[in-house]
Amino acid sequence: MNDVILSRIAEALTWTGRYVERADATGRILDAYLHRMLEDPWRDEDAACRSLYAILGMDAGAGPCDMQLVLDQLAFDAGSTGSIEGALGAARLNARSAREAVSSEMWECLNSTWHALADQRLAARRTGPYAYLELVRARAALFFGLADSTMSRDDSWRFVILGRSLERVDMTVRLLAVRVLDAAHAPDWPTLLSASGADEAFARVYGGFGDTSRVAEFLLLDRDFPRSALHALTTAEECLTALGRPRQDPARRPIGRMRTRLEYLDTGALEEQLPALLGDLQQACMASADAVAERFFPYQGPVEWAQEGA
Repeated sequence: MNDVILSRIAEALTWTGRYVERADATGRILDAYLHRMLEDPWRDEDAACRSLYAILGMDAGAGPCDMQLVLDQLAFDAGSTGSIEGALGAARLNARSAREAVSSEMWECLNSTWHALADQRLAARRTGPYAYLELVRARAALFFGLADSTMSRDDSWRFVILGRSLERVDMTVRLLAVRVLDAAHAPDWPTLLSASGADEAFARVYGGFGDTSRVAEFLLLDRDFPRSALHALTTAEECLTALGRPRQDPARRPIGRMRTRLEYLDTGALEEQLPALLGDLQQACMASADAVAERFFPYQGPVEWAQEGA
């Protein structure tokens, strides 16, 4: 196998991890918002929908927004990798191009999920999207579980987990940024916890589901919760270290700096530092992704997240 083929496989594996994580995270966010709107029928639907667009970095447009429009664009649009269906389709294509590097069970998981989406989409239009979103979450969990249980801990596995980790940090930052920086579209803390799949874990640590700014502390700094920014950065750094790059590796450096900064952050100063910290986290992930692409996928430039969702 020549280096170009190997670099293409590495890129395909990284984006497979990113796209599956993106579909999972988007599904969780949509599900959390839908449940909050059912619990509170007086909630402003237009504002909630604009909050969803803001989280995912998409333009809501000038016209009125409702959940059906949101679902059409953020769940069912197979032509946009910013949507669930588009992300899973892209993950399937990338996994197919790296079939020799992923296990048969991982491929079958993605392939069967993709073929099941059409029926689930039709059912969602009749009875609601909950079964569709549950399928996405369950299959994403199955895919990464199969990666952990059926792949050797070699470079192929590391690229999948690296992609997942970078996407996970990005999605966590996007959720928090809308809550902190965009008052007009800000979700409440319980919705944000649920959208991160962190409500039960948070309750175990803090003893309740309070509407509290400690949610930001948990989602950024908790060492044990796998969707926290600190945990995902640590995992990404471990993957890059194991890939055998030098200490001054430009892909590892921004990740390592932010991981260290989060580890030793004074939690008492978190609220004051939060806006700048979120921006720095997003910049670090973008810089690392660019450096990974330049080092491991040299035949072409990196693909920007914003372009992916356009």
